[in-house]
Amino acid sequence: MSSPETSHSHGQEHQPDAVEAVVHAMPIVLPLVGGVLMFLLAFIAVSMA
Repeated sequence: MSSPETSHSHGQEHQPDAVEAVVHAMPIVLPLVGGVLMFLLAFIAVSMA
């Protein structure tokens, strides 16, 4: 795990983590992806019957 202490070197900018870049979109993305997944699963179930 990474240490909680931040070490800054001179001449280097702070690069945001990949998770930190995506977290702000989660309240929008998760319900949309869940809805699409439920629609696809329901479509498959109806088309197989």
